[in-house]
Amino acid sequence: MLLLALDTATPAVTVALHDGSAVIAESSEVDARRHGELLLPAVHRTLKEAGTELGAVTEIVVGAGPGPYTGLRVGLVTAATFGAALGVPVHGLCTLDGIAYAAGRAGLEGPCIVATDARRKEVYWARYDDARTRATEPAVDHPADLAERIAGLPAIGAGALFYPAAFADVPPGMPEHQSAGALASLAAEKLARGEELPAPRPLYLRRPDAKVPANYKVVTPK
Repeated sequence: MLLLALDTATPAVTVALHDGSAVIAESSEVDARRHGELLLPAVHRTLKEAGTELGAVTEIVVGAGPGPYTGLRVGLVTAATFGAALGVPVHGLCTLDGIAYAAGRAGLEGPCIVATDARRKEVYWARYDDARTRATEPAVDHPADLAERIAGLPAIGAGALFYPAAFADVPPGMPEHQSAGALASLAAEKLARGEELPAPRPLYLRRPDAKVPANYKVVTPK
């Protein structure tokens, strides 16, 4: 196995290669507005670090969100293009699952909340029974509306850091953004158990920020 993992659903543009036993190369850069510019160079750096070429990849996993519309699409479209060009399977995993998995590897045990920044003063979030077991479907909400659902649980991710009034327990040393290395390790673990991974369908959860102006007038030639 040579699994290529990538994720652009958070401000981190992150890429990793996993050989079925461990992550052999990884590249991450945090920039919420340059996913399209940074992703392919990150893929190139990761392949170079591993001493291999894109043609050697046997499977691809991509973070399916939730995440802002434009950034999320960069990763999904790139993964789909690579998969079609190479003729290899493309899988999708929830981005929040990757962050939870990374938190578990960093020492977090038991139930927790993973929250990422959704902009508009909202967070994308889900509750986990443990680092590998998501208990709720991903959702998007205002942090102040989550008090009863997250009470007493440690919270992981940039969304929790942005809203300390709502997420009171943020353990130190936990991941803030996605890591493709964690996503790759989670996918490899699932594949080794014989699990069928989901298709790479985006978890947008809401409509894109860009909208057609209300008074837009279509003009067609006669």
